[in-house]
Amino acid sequence: MKTTSPTRARPILLGLGILLVAFNMRPALTTVGPLLERIRAETALSAAGAALLTTLPVLCIGLACTLGPLVMRRFGADRGVLLAVAIVALGSGLRGLGGLGPLFVGACLAAFGIGLSGVLLPGLVKRDFPGLTGFVTGLYTMVLCLGAAAGAGLAVPLANQLGSWPVALGVWALPAILATVAWAPFATGADAQAGHARRISLWRDRIAWQVTGFMGLQSSLAYIMFGWLPLVLHDRGLSAVEAGFVSSLMSIGQAPAALLVPSFAARVRDQRGFAAGLLGLCIVSLVTLVYGPLSWALPVGMLLGAGLGGLFGLGLTIIVLRARDPAAAGSLAAMSQSVGYTLASLGPLSFGLAHDLTGTWAASTALFCAIAIAAFLCSLGAGRDRYVGRG
Repeated sequence: MKTTSPTRARPILLGLGILLVAFNMRPALTTVGPLLERIRAETALSAAGAALLTTLPVLCIGLACTLGPLVMRRFGADRGVLLAVAIVALGSGLRGLGGLGPLFVGACLAAFGIGLSGVLLPGLVKRDFPGLTGFVTGLYTMVLCLGAAAGAGLAVPLANQLGSWPVALGVWALPAILATVAWAPFATGADAQAGHARRISLWRDRIAWQVTGFMGLQSSLAYIMFGWLPLVLHDRGLSAVEAGFVSSLMSIGQAPAALLVPSFAARVRDQRGFAAGLLGLCIVSLVTLVYGPLSWALPVGMLLGAGLGGLFGLGLTIIVLRARDPAAAGSLAAMSQSVGYTLASLGPLSFGLAHDLTGTWAASTALFCAIAIAAFLCSLGAGRDRYVGRG
């Protein structure tokens, strides 16, 4: 009878643990958008407050990313991930208490944990799966997108079934608690060491800034859609449930592209073609959702998801490909996601304010297209076959 050796078992178990953590890296962000109208109606939250609710979490992700290298040196990557997913569980549960205070604080806490785990996971992939970086990155990005889809699609049905939007938000602490328990053995093992991460400064590196720009701008497109697509579709005539369903399908559509794009992109020397095609798909899809027939909403929503999911997986893959070793991958992940997510936070805020100022979605759509074009310009440098540090 064959048994799995410890040397083979640990990578398999570690991979499963990464997938559990990845599943919890989006529901805290995607569950708010479908419930935004109900939250505003029951709490008298203003339009500016709603824009702030979609912006502050992204800012908190950026803040957490700046602390990623410090956490890695102080606790080690494995213990850092445990801390991150525990914070996600705490923040998600806090939202279930009800009221605007717990909602805002819980959203920011959960986002902080999401940002911290996002910085630490690329280094773990580079360290433990050096020959499978594209596949493993694609796999955990796909599961991340499935978590986003679950959050977007179940938010309104859970609120209806439970009779409370705070409880519908708070239940997402449960999968985060499960991930915390599942990851705990890796944080107490012999490999969970701290204090050995090499410090690499990339602030004067041109390629690092190009990667940062691409990561931030493509993330901005996703966060705009997470926060505002349900409201855009609701304004066009879909019910809250239908708009949430399209948003969920958008997230489901991300999964296949998030799996396949990193796998293929890691096999070629130049990733610029992938970036151009995916960004073009996002532009065409959003314009169609805003101005095209509503009967096209479901398939076009999935196409939009494919573009966004592929871009996110491509961004994470580029971080790994542009780094020579795990230390460089960790430093590049911290820089690109801290600055990038801070930049990305301006997207949802600007998208909402443009709508409030004009009363239509035309200016917001134009802003989305401009951000996509800027992401393409950054990809011209980020997608080249170069390494950060010493080209």
